[in-house]
Amino acid sequence: MSAPTDVRRPRTTSAPPTEADDRPATDVPADGQSRRQTGRRSSAGSGPAAVATRSPERADSPAVPVVQAAERPVHGGEPTAATRTRADTRAHSPVMVLIVLLATLGVVTYAVFLLNPANRGDFLPYGLVIVAESVLVGQSLLSMWTILSGGSDPRDFAFHNTQDSLFDVDQIDRQRLSERSHLWPMRVRGTRVTVDVFITVYGEELTKIAATVAAAVAMRGEHRTWVLDDGRSDDVRALADRLGARYVRRLSSNGAKAGNINHALTLAKGDYFAVFDADFVPAKDFLFETVPFFADESIAFVQTPQTYGNLHNLVSRGAGYMQTVFYRFIQPGRNRFNAAFCVGTNVIFRRAAIDDVGGIHTDSKSEDVWTSLHLHERGWKSVFIPMTLAVGDAPETIEAFSKQQLRWATGGFEILLTHFPFNPKRKLTMDQRLQYFVTASFYLTGIVPGLLLLVPPLEIFFDLRPMNMSIGVGEWVLFYLGFYLMQVVLAFYALGSFRYETLLLAAVSFPIYARALWNVLCGKEQAWHVTGAGRGRAPSPFNFIVPQVLVFVFLSLTSVVAIWRDVSNGQLTLATAWNITNSVIFGAFIVTAFREQAGNRRAARQERDADTAPVFVLATAGLEPAPALRTQVVRPDSLQNARDVITASAASGTPTAVEVAS
Repeated sequence: MSAPTDVRRPRTTSAPPTEADDRPATDVPADGQSRRQTGRRSSAGSGPAAVATRSPERADSPAVPVVQAAERPVHGGEPTAATRTRADTRAHSPVMVLIVLLATLGVVTYAVFLLNPANRGDFLPYGLVIVAESVLVGQSLLSMWTILSGGSDPRDFAFHNTQDSLFDVDQIDRQRLSERSHLWPMRVRGTRVTVDVFITVYGEELTKIAATVAAAVAMRGEHRTWVLDDGRSDDVRALADRLGARYVRRLSSNGAKAGNINHALTLAKGDYFAVFDADFVPAKDFLFETVPFFADESIAFVQTPQTYGNLHNLVSRGAGYMQTVFYRFIQPGRNRFNAAFCVGTNVIFRRAAIDDVGGIHTDSKSEDVWTSLHLHERGWKSVFIPMTLAVGDAPETIEAFSKQQLRWATGGFEILLTHFPFNPKRKLTMDQRLQYFVTASFYLTGIVPGLLLLVPPLEIFFDLRPMNMSIGVGEWVLFYLGFYLMQVVLAFYALGSFRYETLLLAAVSFPIYARALWNVLCGKEQAWHVTGAGRGRAPSPFNFIVPQVLVFVFLSLTSVVAIWRDVSNGQLTLATAWNITNSVIFGAFIVTAFREQAGNRRAARQERDADTAPVFVLATAGLEPAPALRTQVVRPDSLQNARDVITASAASGTPTAVEVAS
């Protein structure tokens, strides 16, 4: 983009997910605040009720939302009593338990059917099915066990007692801080504590960073907000200063995100520190809902879910819904085994615990799960609460999704192959060993679809069948559905509806996980990538799905051969139906890639058109328009509005400063 021309559409803070059923087990109101209030009830009236608001953009500030604390004065000098958030009634309900038990029965029955020697077919396809289904059956059984282990609330008496007295109401009254909740002193076990809030930045959009920083600064409870900028941007520095946050820039990027946090820990000296990715906007009550857990001196960190507010296309919905069962049921179940692990954002740590393990783990791009593993090996405890306390962005593009999954899978395989949890040297309980083994081996399930899609072509081209010829299609389908259909029912109940996007992405992503496994086996270093960053480049999504395109071509040709064969024989076979289904799934993914590519081209065209304008100043980017310039306000929903103004300006010869409305 040329110097005098800058066309950007401002983004607001991420909204909560569009469907209520997509939220984790415990919800907060849509404005990001808990319904819970703080402290002890005052006999004189209600206490502070902080409200997050957005101020309109001004010509002298960037086009970013600003969160202001609009709070009512405290009557009597005391904050009010707390109200518990509403729990998700489906989590660990009798119906949920019944579905899990039926799904477990379906898994066991299907396993017995496959392993019955009388049902064995030809060696090669049968071997592929046994290997693939063994991974799925093992993961399913362990997941069911973990889900059934959940249901207990980690909030004990110590938590509630600490939360009720968390804010130092006497000092709030004495220092007249009732209307500035971000300065309220906090006490844990009678001792005043300090909290540092780290926002890790690496080239994300300025509006995203601003939304997160503003919300972090406004959180209730005394804390210091730090912007850790590995992108080394002067605009980010100015933004942090304007929003009241401290700015940190390293000389190098060694250790990526983990190194960034470790560097900040040499400057920040708080008792606890929270970490947020640049696109996760925290709720005002994040500290109020997490800090009281540290009344237990053995707690190392408190993790909250990743909840997404940008579920507007197939990729973002599939990526977001893919994690819902994990955050609603798996992570809460791991509380029972002290095996809930950190996911890198929306988390708060005890500083002493991180110091005990030598800092955040830097030898892997999956620093979160590795750090959790080291903490558990040292005897520290973790807590996961299924409460939405920050809302962020899921990957929106095929590139972002592919690189995110590659990074996560690589971290899991690193643990599996280099730090095997069942190694006697690992100082873990048996429950923790099992849970970390499940975590490390989970992405093997992502490779399974690649094995299974080879089975139909083996029958179509070579007449090799996975099961005995005497087994009818009806019997095969009965046992098959007993396993897979119940898995779908479980996901349906957890999500509130059927999510085909998740199944589609899971089916076509096996090249990503196979590459991750290969990278770990070969010791290949995986380049760092920030989820969602780099949208301005708009590369073709087909650069990242070459294997999927080749598989689609192969499956399509195989389907043609299969249909011709079945027509000649006068009978439709299961292999043909199976292969056609796989072809349709991959075809739908290819169509998604074409749509994304078309959108990228439209965006690039709009940007080029804006670059050709004679004079165009975006007032909301912090640039003061010259006094002689005429200012015209446009809507923020489309760059087309700005283009129209630019075209008119060029035709009339009148320079115009275009301001994007709030």
